[in-house]
Amino acid sequence: MTQEGFKRKLTAILSADVEGYSRLMGDDEEATVRTLSSYRTAIADLVQQFRGRIVDSPGDNILADFTSVVDAVNCAVEIQRDLAERNAKLPDNRQMQFRIGVNLGDVIEDDSRIYGDGVNIAARVEGLAEAGGVCISGSVYDQVENKLDLKCDFMGEQAAKNISKPVRVYRILTELDEGVLILGKKIEFPDKPSIAVLPFVNMSGDSSQEYFSDGLTEQIITGISKIPGLFVIARNSAFAYKGQAVRIQQVGKELGVKHILEGSVQKAGDRVRINAQLIDTSTERHLWAESYDRVLEDIFAIQDDITIQLIKVLQVQLIGGEQSRKYIEGTENINAFIKMLQGLEYFYRLTAEDNLRARDFWEEARSLDQNYSLPCALLALSHHWDYGFGWSKSPLESFELAEKMAKKVLSFKDSTELAHQVLSFNHLFKHQHDKAIERGEQALLMNPNSADSYASLSFVYSLSGMPEKAISLLEKAFRLNPVAPANYYSFLAVAYRMTKQYAEAIKAYHKSLQISPDFFQSHMGLAVCYVATGNIGKAQNALAEALKLNPNLSLDFVPIAAPFKDQSNVEFIVESLRKAGLK
Repeated sequence: MTQEGFKRKLTAILSADVEGYSRLMGDDEEATVRTLSSYRTAIADLVQQFRGRIVDSPGDNILADFTSVVDAVNCAVEIQRDLAERNAKLPDNRQMQFRIGVNLGDVIEDDSRIYGDGVNIAARVEGLAEAGGVCISGSVYDQVENKLDLKCDFMGEQAAKNISKPVRVYRILTELDEGVLILGKKIEFPDKPSIAVLPFVNMSGDSSQEYFSDGLTEQIITGISKIPGLFVIARNSAFAYKGQAVRIQQVGKELGVKHILEGSVQKAGDRVRINAQLIDTSTERHLWAESYDRVLEDIFAIQDDITIQLIKVLQVQLIGGEQSRKYIEGTENINAFIKMLQGLEYFYRLTAEDNLRARDFWEEARSLDQNYSLPCALLALSHHWDYGFGWSKSPLESFELAEKMAKKVLSFKDSTELAHQVLSFNHLFKHQHDKAIERGEQALLMNPNSADSYASLSFVYSLSGMPEKAISLLEKAFRLNPVAPANYYSFLAVAYRMTKQYAEAIKAYHKSLQISPDFFQSHMGLAVCYVATGNIGKAQNALAEALKLNPNLSLDFVPIAAPFKDQSNVEFIVESLRKAGLK
């Protein structure tokens, strides 16, 4: 019950703050205060023009509410357009850029102020926006999707402080985004059967069993992605819809697929109940549905059966005589399988600590089934991440372990493209560029639906002196994985930088950091691009962020982390970082 004297209302909330405000104040307090005062007045005028009201403005923050969601979004876009014109008249180091977030939510109103989850979510959404950009929550997107002629980039689900459920977030694309970042392009439907497998819902009533439903989903994606003639959306994009009450037609439109597989899992003791249904995204008609109530050991037979049914219903044209079993990699040991799934749950959190925890589970899986190739491949990848992300205390040891494990995987009958990806990177860091390309291409031959293989090979092409080819491969990676991870954008930025498309590279790096703020390589890449465009102040700020995350960074690190075939590229990066202040 609401306390006496307070009232609740549903309202559209616009939250804005200044990017880099502390830096601006540190450089010139008086000039910053004058600019902020001028921009506040401009923003207040626009809020009033769009029938909203300013409800709070502490420090460099501005909070406004609107009775109309459409008005709130239009106002946000107009604010950024107006401020861009004002900033164009200022020197680069004095420009003041706002980030804006818009949410539709329930709030408590008290003496013209507003409080509650609706405000907290608006602030979280704002924090995900780029400088000069606008992000909106899923509740706003659902209201304006068919009312405003705006293009949006789906950023997946984002956690918000003190909010129990993740929030869908979309970035509004501006004219400057057109033709720059690949997600700004219209997604075309492929000319062959296309499908996304949404995360199966855990119906066990026990959140600790979440790994099992997630892992089953991933195994189905892995299995069907190896089927020739089928276009399969990657795991990362599919899991962006986890926990949502999705609209099938909307998901089909956002991912560019004609079919959705969804289902639920209920695991109790040694039994498992699985429901699965295949849906046409244009009509939302069920094309196939099945329920399985089996003992847990039958999980692999269930996966096989789902794969076979998809082949039949989608009329996938297979190469003569091939059977679906060929595309299912697994083990007959159910406990090894479960350990593999538990490791995946930690692996995708993308931290050094969770990478180690995942590795413990995969070592257990290997001890339970020495012939199980997937945990071995994942171990190789985890060691690669240790030296690739700078997590390892002994990069050389991690490098050697990654190579050893990857080569072991190739000895298995059911090997995986992950081993070729790892070996491709190892050849790259040995400056064996031709062999790196060969391994990367072999990964794609093994699984032509592997978005990660396209992205990994693109990086190899860039460092081998073929950035244009890298951009082409990344288009395929983004198409298979529209809600892409941070490293895809970092790879894209490298290719753009090498073709001297610095503005595009900067935007790609910013996108990478929106997804993973602790990705220090992207901060370093930003510093290089800012030096190349003559913006030393921003380069110094970007480098400072990289040093916060990795205080041991030095110019000696560059040749090791950037194994370019043409050493002039290394020299360019070293000189740029020296100008930014790295020693």
